[in-house]
Amino acid sequence: MRKLLCALALSLTASLVPFLAIQPAQAASCGNDASGFNAWLAAFKEEAPGKYGLKSYTVANALEGVTYDPQVIKLDRGQKSFKLSFEEFYKRRVNKALIDRGRMMHAQYAGMFERIQQDFGVPPQIIIAIWGLETGYGANSGKMDVVRSLATLSYDCRRSEFFTRELVSALTIIENGDKVREDMRGAWAGELGQTQFLASSYLNYAVDYDRDGKRDLIRSIPDVMASTANYLKQKGWRAGESWAPGTPNHEVLREWNKAEVYVQTIGVMAEKLVE
Repeated sequence: MRKLLCALALSLTASLVPFLAIQPAQAASCGNDASGFNAWLAAFKEEAPGKYGLKSYTVANALEGVTYDPQVIKLDRGQKSFKLSFEEFYKRRVNKALIDRGRMMHAQYAGMFERIQQDFGVPPQIIIAIWGLETGYGANSGKMDVVRSLATLSYDCRRSEFFTRELVSALTIIENGDKVREDMRGAWAGELGQTQFLASSYLNYAVDYDRDGKRDLIRSIPDVMASTANYLKQKGWRAGESWAPGTPNHEVLREWNKAEVYVQTIGVMAEKLVE
């Protein structure tokens, strides 16, 4: 009996070895506080080159010293503005100064906007409205460490899969040479540049309109404006048609932002820019 118990104990121990071996990886898959972040980050660094095709040095350098950011999680949980009515949202986001500044930008870059409309079919006022709403024409693009924000959100269980894709895209932007790691500053959810592109949209839709060899959505206004137009074109924008509610172009604007109050605000602001 004693031998049988010993044999059973050894058998049970052997059967638990694979289970115990995979526990750390499972535990590090996501988390709801900082306690497991370092383990998750170490696992991500190890698997990212093989799983996502990134170079090992890109991953190691870009994620060196990255820590969990509780402020990002607080902001993620506290989004309320899209619950406002259109009237409340528009009043909060648009004023005479924003409209006047947009008209000045249109005049200043008139030739560029004309070329962009010819190339992509998107009218200047739509692009300018997005530019103004997103960052106040580049004045408020965000100063948060995008890689840190995306690593935190990738680890966080609420939308881990979505933000892991964005983190990989951000690392790819660095690897491609479009931006250096130190330049990757933006909004809390990882949006980059003067019209706040997600990293995946940056990869898929950004264009090098000033032809300097880099797609720079942070400092190059031609790249920013043309990339915004290209995004809308690739999503199905119909040149010369209305963007009023119920139209195909209105639905394209919903690809930019799913919140109806935001889409309506883009449309109304665009109209006021040319009054």
